[in-house]
Amino acid sequence: MNDIGIIGLGVSFPEQQMDSRELAEATGVPEDVIRLKFGVEKKPVPGPQDTTSAMAIAAARNAIDMAGIDPKEIDVVIWNGGQHKDYLNWLAGLYVAEQIGATNAWSFDMEAMCGSMMAGMEVARSLMIANEGYRTVLLASGYRNGDMVDYSVKETSFMFDIGAGGAAMILRRDEGRNTILGTAFRGDGSFSTDCVVPVGGNRNWPMKPEDTQKLRFQIDDVDSFKKKLGEKTLPNFYAVIRESLHKGGLTDKDIDYLAILHFKRSTHDLVLGELGLTDEQTTYLNQYGHVGQNDQIISILEGLKDGKINDGDNIVMVGAGIGFVWAAATIRWGAKNET
Repeated sequence: MNDIGIIGLGVSFPEQQMDSRELAEATGVPEDVIRLKFGVEKKPVPGPQDTTSAMAIAAARNAIDMAGIDPKEIDVVIWNGGQHKDYLNWLAGLYVAEQIGATNAWSFDMEAMCGSMMAGMEVARSLMIANEGYRTVLLASGYRNGDMVDYSVKETSFMFDIGAGGAAMILRRDEGRNTILGTAFRGDGSFSTDCVVPVGGNRNWPMKPEDTQKLRFQIDDVDSFKKKLGEKTLPNFYAVIRESLHKGGLTDKDIDYLAILHFKRSTHDLVLGELGLTDEQTTYLNQYGHVGQNDQIISILEGLKDGKINDGDNIVMVGAGIGFVWAAATIRWGAKNET
């Protein structure tokens, strides 16, 4: 049958929080602008113990609990968290697998920045369809890219909402529930070097002592970057949403819940308006900020908790990764025979 469905979801967050008042003090942006425009009431921020792998491990354990499986049933662990990991040149996924007891799994690391969760779903689904020996795949993510956001740099103010956390998803073949109906992606490499951390990579190697002050995201041509974003972001969001729906034989009117990344409130509302959705058909993540590729799982779990998602509902997950990749996945929640 080759139906691939979600059997477990999990998230984890640092204990420490930064609220809108604290973020306003750190950035110099008025608190009402932080709350109303940036859309952040509070967000989780990491301490030294909250490494990307630690947050991913905690989330993976929660997903395993939801799935009700033995970790030894997992065949593959895919790390689709941040490139900003515990160590350079390191396979985080293998460490996650070891720590959670997935002793029968092999692993690899991949990323599409904040589109990674949907990309991971596509890769996991392809693996299970191509190899009959794989039945269960874990996607594990930890994210703390906020370490590289300097609140004094106004050019990267669109990143001031970044929080920290972990997320995990367990996919299984022929389970007959929470089935992936379609995925879709768009990429535009013209953005690839527009917003980067200019040091720490081999383009500027070896690092100099003063480079530690430059370990932050930087945009050289802000006007060009904003112009391209304005022209391309929303059309590509709508394109991947509609393509993923079409692959499941659906259209905009069939969306029951939109699990969308956190971005400024005005853009969030524009997307809802374009798709004919209400606030009751999504969750605005103003209690979390933007936790990278974890946003969609946070949204689904919040939607389930608040009763916004029910069996038979069509969920669209959508996000974008700077660079730029736009990604979407459509899921039929509940048992396969639900309508």
